[in-house]
Order: sequence, then C-alpha cells, then structure tokens
Amino acid sequence: MQEVNVAQSVVARKQSSELSRRLWKNKWIYVMLLPGILYFIVFKYIPMYGLIISFQNYKPFKGVTGSEWVGLEHFKRLFTEPDFLNILSNTLILFVMNLLFYFPIPIILALMLNEVRGDLFKKVFQTIVYLPHFMSWVIIVSISFVMLTMDGGIINEIISYFGFEKVNFLLAPEWFRPIYILQVIWREAGWGTIIYLAAIASIDPGLYEAARMDGAGRLRQVWHITLPAIRSVIIVLLILKIGAVLELGFEHVYLLLNSMNREVAEIIDTYVYTAGLKQGQFSYSAAIGLFKSFIGLVLVMIVNRIAKKMGEEGVY
Repeated sequence: MQEVNVAQSVVARKQSSELSRRLWKNKWIYVMLLPGILYFIVFKYIPMYGLIISFQNYKPFKGVTGSEWVGLEHFKRLFTEPDFLNILSNTLILFVMNLLFYFPIPIILALMLNEVRGDLFKKVFQTIVYLPHFMSWVIIVSISFVMLTMDGGIINEIISYFGFEKVNFLLAPEWFRPIYILQVIWREAGWGTIIYLAAIASIDPGLYEAARMDGAGRLRQVWHITLPAIRSVIIVLLILKIGAVLELGFEHVYLLLNSMNREVAEIIDTYVYTAGLKQGQFSYSAAIGLFKSFIGLVLVMIVNRIAKKMGEEGVY
C-alpha cells in the first residue's frame, strides 16, 4: 500500500512539474490573456451576484441582505403582464429577421471578396464595408433619419420626383423592421466577414488547384471546397447567434422607438430600461434579465447538442 502511495506521489509531482514547465514556457500568452480574463471576471461573473434581487423586493436603502424575499413573484408578473406576449413576439421577429437576412450576408461577402483578384479593388471594398462598424448607432440612425425624413430627406425627394406620395418611414410601424434590419446589415455585415475571410485563408490552395485540374469552375470550387471548409466556423457562429436570441441591443432599437411604432418596436431590452431605470423596478428588471439569460443558455445547449450529433465540433 505504501508503494502505491509513493508511486502516486511521484506521478503527481511529475504532472505538477510538467504543468509548471508548460505555464512558464507560454507565460507571455497567458499575460496577453489576462486582460480578457479580468474583464469577464469583473464585468460578467461578479455582477451575477446581483441576480439575487430578482427573487427579492429589492430596496436600495435596505440592500441585498435586507430586502424582502418574494421568490418567483416577479417571474409570475412577467408572464402574466398584458404586453408580455407582444414584447416577446417583437423580439423574436427581429431575431428571426437577423438570422434570415443578416447572418448569411457576411458569408456571401467573404466568398465574393475571396474571388476578387485585384488587390487594390479588394482593399478599397473591404475598407468601405468595414467602415460603418466603427460608427456608433447614434450616427447610423442619424444618417438614416436625414435620408428618410419627409422634410427634405433624399429618399422621399426621389419618391416625390417620380410623382409618388412621400412616405413617413420613421413613424410608420410597417417600416420599422425593414429599417432596423437594413441598418444592422449596413453596420455589421462588413465587419462580420473578417472571421470568414480568416477561415477561408486557412484552406489549402492545393485543393483549388486539384479542382481546377478536374475542370471545376469557380462556383463548383466555392460549393465543394470553400463552404465545406468553413462550415465548422459557420456552425459555431450560428450557435452563438442563437444563444443571443433575446439580445438585440438596447441602443439601436431605442433610437428608432417612438410613440407611433411602439407596438411593433418595443422589445425586451427597451422594456427592461423602462421598467428598471425609469420606473425604478430593479427586481422586476433583474428577473427579466435572468429570464433572457436562461433562454439563451438553454438554446445554446440544445443547438450545440444538435450540431455534435451532426458531426460538428460545437462550442464546447
């Protein structure tokens, strides 16, 4: 028995020394990772303690420990709220539009840029499509406002020039969703191509040469080589996108929201802002945030499991 313990101790010391050696060898990599790790600890994990207030009737002057415990009362209120189904449906509709119209655009742009042979044109085009990402939503929405307003907006001036009646794009509820998704595509599509271009760059050029020798054209090369090679990246990004099903971004929607389109524009994020900050219902808004996070977690687990059953790696 003593010999077994000695052997286990020797193995443990060897493993410990091996781990120490590898950590020291890659020390600068871990140093570079440190800011990102600290960011997630400080801004993602530590604030999770505040989720306790979603089960309390939180009062700021009493604090977390002194506030009354109410259990699932705020969740019951959320699910019985008259506007809940409308707000949830608005959120889901915008998410589905993101998935159908925005998600494929970066893939298509990356495939198109990969086929461009002129370096100058390629760099100029990349710069043009990347640039909007560095603008805030305030600027994007402001530019759209200037273009779409009925009082001198270029779009309505063109419509009027051809003899049609001007359209109030900014106040009409039926135009909110198209404007929203077009702004998302305009701002984010170019930036999203970076990941796909990096994945395409890692493909062995010999595969394309062999395909050309077999008589495959550009489209066949894209279909049979490029897309299968980046499929795992597409699956991972799709899983992460689905995990953010109820996370559409507060700022963008809030800037487009007004009293005329509220019925179709009010989403969970803007509802949390109204209930939590404007009305001071901190526990209720925390319960909504926990509900969003739970739905996202469940969807990520489900889609990741499906991806693994289909032979993909998934996100974990």
